[in-house]
Amino acid sequence: MSQYHPVRFVNVRLEGDFWKERLDTVLARTIPSQHGKLAEYGLLDSLKLPSPPPPLRFPRHANGFTVQVFWDSDIGKWIEAAAYALSHRRDADIEARIEAIVDDFERAQAPDGYLNCWYLGREPEKRWSNLRDNHELYNAGHMLEGAIAYFETTGRRRWLDIMERYVEHIRRTFGTGPGQKRGYCGHQEIEIALIKLYRLTGERKHLDLAAYFINERGTPDPHYFDVEREEREKKGWEYQRYVQGTYEYSQSHKPVRQQDKVVGHAVRAMYMYTAMADLAVELDDAALRRACETLWRDVMDTKMYITAGLGPSAHNEGFTFDYDLPNQTAYAETCASVALIFWAQRMLHLDLDGLYADVLERALYNGALSGLSRDGEHYFYMNPLESNGTPTRWDWHTCPCCTMNVSRLVASVGGYFVSTAPDGIAVHLYGGISTSLEVAGTRVGLREVSNYPWSGEIAITLEPEAEAAFDLKLRIPGWCRGATATVNGEAVRLAPLNGYATLHRTWKKGDTVRLDLPMPVERIYANPHVVMDIGRVALTRGPLVYCLEEADNPGGTVQRFKLPRNSEVVVRQSELFDGIVQLTAPASAVDEAEFAPLYRTAPPRERPATLTALPYYLWANRGQGSMVVWIPEG
Repeated sequence: MSQYHPVRFVNVRLEGDFWKERLDTVLARTIPSQHGKLAEYGLLDSLKLPSPPPPLRFPRHANGFTVQVFWDSDIGKWIEAAAYALSHRRDADIEARIEAIVDDFERAQAPDGYLNCWYLGREPEKRWSNLRDNHELYNAGHMLEGAIAYFETTGRRRWLDIMERYVEHIRRTFGTGPGQKRGYCGHQEIEIALIKLYRLTGERKHLDLAAYFINERGTPDPHYFDVEREEREKKGWEYQRYVQGTYEYSQSHKPVRQQDKVVGHAVRAMYMYTAMADLAVELDDAALRRACETLWRDVMDTKMYITAGLGPSAHNEGFTFDYDLPNQTAYAETCASVALIFWAQRMLHLDLDGLYADVLERALYNGALSGLSRDGEHYFYMNPLESNGTPTRWDWHTCPCCTMNVSRLVASVGGYFVSTAPDGIAVHLYGGISTSLEVAGTRVGLREVSNYPWSGEIAITLEPEAEAAFDLKLRIPGWCRGATATVNGEAVRLAPLNGYATLHRTWKKGDTVRLDLPMPVERIYANPHVVMDIGRVALTRGPLVYCLEEADNPGGTVQRFKLPRNSEVVVRQSELFDGIVQLTAPASAVDEAEFAPLYRTAPPRERPATLTALPYYLWANRGQGSMVVWIPEG
């Protein structure tokens, strides 16, 4: 196992323009507006347990399910995002809103510690009776993560104390002992939260409970969800046939260590794999690690979009079969890319392999960041790679999980940049940060200055309080070839191993490393088994995937373009969105207007044209219009 551990985001200051702008937007606009939506749509009122309960805001589906059963989780995620924001900038108004929510949760909590406002307010007799579908433990996990974040930021224990009482109730309810339920949640999440609680408190019982939920999952003879169904039927309670067909949907079709194919709901899978990787580290569990590595390879080899989106199907919000990566109908839920970042970070710290950091970065700059608009108040739940102009960003969603997931990610993004070991510092991401670290027996200030992701010119200055010998590991991204570096103006040889170039020396105040990561435009081709992308090419530069958008290419749909294989793609500085890099290239375009019938024997006319591409994460910020990532190559 790697000796490196991530530096917490509260100890990393974002100073580069790219992430500072995103963070400032989330602090000033996203988090306050999200609280307003929680109030507008009735989520905050639900905490007060009104009696009698009001009519459902979102009626039950045909299968009897309503999204209101996991409203508590949305509130928990908002508290987590808001707490992260407070660590950057204290805000008395936001703190007062959190405290008001905590007041309501405190009043709602049952004497035995149970705390789920759906069941307490509407179906108290049915609590813990439908783990498969109704998200009680999932809700608890997000609430617990919010409580931990709020405590770590403010030092206030009340919300954490409430949640610890709930955790004790859960511990009494679930397990292998007499009278306990041998259950686990249909939607994984609580495992991640319990491991965080263990790391906060040092109490092994929290780690053991997380391990129980992972170890028990998918054990047969009998399967817990079958037991649950039988119990509900005996009481005459409705329990829908599992519409997804098998327990693959919730990754409970077999014990986790036996799983070798990524299946089912994408977010549930990523949350589970994140917890498995955490437990592999904490318990030195070789079998869990092997399972994680096997599942990782399956995702990377057959199931991930070039944007690091996951899950092609709206039917199960997840995976179907190998190489099934349609573009216009891609589901690619924002939450799935956010959760992939969580998993990638855990895998990275198993053995500091840059392959994991490459995926983390790809997801961060593309599949996840596309979920948040430039103004910070509009979102994508699904992230297709092609559009006819119909999809638009929404200001809220009946299932608003992605809204708070992307805001909590941006508010804590500093925690993905740097890790430390007793004898080293590893820099995973670039973009302009400063931090202070304890390494090799001394405190070391580190400042990284760059205009990343637009430029690969990076300067890192070290300020150790005393001269000290240690490793400085610099990630050389997988997309980069020909990286060079100097230390105090003198060229040094880079010999990357597993994606990291190690500079070992006795460092002193003011030592400066200059790293140059060339960023040429690259043409990317999909495996021919991805039949949707045969004959097409995608453009990338550095960590960014590019797309064509109608706003930059007026005159018809962007699907009309063909990019000749020998066309030179040119990098162009643009003032759009406060300064970005766009790409242009000579191309040809089908004349859509002259082709009137549905079919004809003559091919469509083509004319010379120039195409313009912008980073994928920025699409749909200028109104409706067509978009495409995979461009026909002609």
